[in-house]
Amino acid sequence: MGFLFTFFLLPLFNLAQTSTQTPVGGGDTGQYEQTFRFQNYIDAFVENREQFGRSFLYATIATVLALAIAYPLAYAIAFKGGKYKNFMLVLVVAPFFTSFLLRTIAWKQILGEEGFVVPTLRTFGIISESTTLTSSAFAVVAGMTYNFLPFMTLPLYASIDRIDPRTLEASGDLYANGFTTFRRVTLPLSMPGVVAGTLLTFIPAAGDYVNAAILGSPQTKMLGNVIESRYFKIVDYPTAAALSFTLMAAILILVTVYVRKAGTEELV
Repeated sequence: MGFLFTFFLLPLFNLAQTSTQTPVGGGDTGQYEQTFRFQNYIDAFVENREQFGRSFLYATIATVLALAIAYPLAYAIAFKGGKYKNFMLVLVVAPFFTSFLLRTIAWKQILGEEGFVVPTLRTFGIISESTTLTSSAFAVVAGMTYNFLPFMTLPLYASIDRIDPRTLEASGDLYANGFTTFRRVTLPLSMPGVVAGTLLTFIPAAGDYVNAAILGSPQTKMLGNVIESRYFKIVDYPTAAALSFTLMAAILILVTVYVRKAGTEELV
């Protein structure tokens, strides 16, 4: 409780206090006083509603892609890894030993003109000679998917690895084919991992600004970029605090609805 009070509640209280301040004297002085101006929340949302929508859209796409990649990977490690399970898990975690920033910069090189992706796509006629992948929404989502993939894979593996293989055999004994076994047995039993993985991926992805800053353009800015700019460049602390609080509240509401719809409240 002491830890939560010091490093969670106090910062939240300070953030809430800052979000209702206004400039001293009404001018652009960089100094603020407490006036309890709750209009800051409405103004901040209206001015940045595009970034709000873009943040949740990119985070949702990245989460879905990460789930599509991580589920077969976690399934293969759990059921087919054998004595190589630990080694394969190390490979999943290995990117964490490299800086988040460096991993993102590497994606800029991979998707750039000097990388192998763009020339290959042009060779097969998938993209034109003038099309580029960097500074685009595609690059931002690709970077987010890659960077948060381990957060999806590890909870899925932990959940799938606990499934008793005999339940899958019993499903086959009851004349269920592979798809039916997956839909009626494997997927329901692995839902705690699916829910945990999607939450661990979506929440940081919605507030991310590094991928959009390095791989994107001004047209792909997310809410995290706006908050970062308001804090460190424009020095508009009330708007930045209001945006932070609004983003946190929106994520909390979405997570609550998602967990209730998934029916796994007691598991997470």
